[in-house]
Amino acid sequence: MYTPKHFAETRTEALHGLIRDYPFASLVVQGPDGLVANHLPFELVDGVLHGHVARGNELARLDGAEVLAIFRGPDGYVSPNWYPSKHETGRELPTWNYAVAHAHGRLRVTGDAAWLRRLLERLTDRHEAGQPQPWKIGDAPDDHVEKSLRAIVGLEIAIDRIEGKFKLSQNHPGRNREGVIAGLRERDGDGDAELADLMVRQETKP
Repeated sequence: MYTPKHFAETRTEALHGLIRDYPFASLVVQGPDGLVANHLPFELVDGVLHGHVARGNELARLDGAEVLAIFRGPDGYVSPNWYPSKHETGRELPTWNYAVAHAHGRLRVTGDAAWLRRLLERLTDRHEAGQPQPWKIGDAPDDHVEKSLRAIVGLEIAIDRIEGKFKLSQNHPGRNREGVIAGLRERDGDGDAELADLMVRQETKP
């Protein structure tokens, strides 16, 4: 990934935070017939990504393969009109701000039913937490759960290397960055508030 120095995010806590906040990843692997991409949610547990796919998925047959999991945080178009400097010189152009984390590792495939059930319980407990009456794995009939577990395999990826790119107007003076934050909050489109909040946190990072 092309990452100019001012956009490089190297703090493990920031990259792990992005993965936890935006857990739906694109998983890329070199298969027998070329590059393969799958899209699935992961849980991050002690530096290891946990996920699952259907047994028919090609990933189920790629135990030990090198993989790349791409996690994408908030992103959005940045108008030159948001830069104070544009109104003074006109010498500004549109761009796109975003934050991504690339996690590299080797795939481990497991069919262990107990491991899979624990994963599904964690996933559902997390993503059902905001519901008025959260659904639990135990709400489904046992035979249905057992049948479903037999239809999937678990994925583990111990992260060997992680790289991040947080392109958040760091190459601009502070007044331009403030202009972008204000512009995002005023536009208030899908993801704009999250992107503005991330820019604010980036400005105050140690």
